[in-house]
Amino acid sequence: MPITIVNPFDETSRAKSKPAPRLSSLTGTRIGLLDISKTGGRVFLDRLEYLLKERFAVAEIVRVMKPTFTRPAPDAIIQKLLDAKCDAVIEALAD
Repeated sequence: MPITIVNPFDETSRAKSKPAPRLSSLTGTRIGLLDISKTGGRVFLDRLEYLLKERFAVAEIVRVMKPTFTRPAPDAIIQKLLDAKCDAVIEALAD
């Protein structure tokens, strides 16, 4: 039986770009946590926030939440992360 590989992107053309550089350390950084508003996301991100601060000395956590998981994050949500000058953003994707 053949294997079918499915591309999760739609047909929209995207410009090729390089990934953001890795952080050399999390110590003293500002990390954004994007809750996509699915069940359990808050619990997961609460624990992640605790671990990032406790184990990795993250200085600040910026929490934002999408209004619904069924649509992309509105520009205003993305702008909050940009305005906060987050060093990195982590998105909670599942239940």
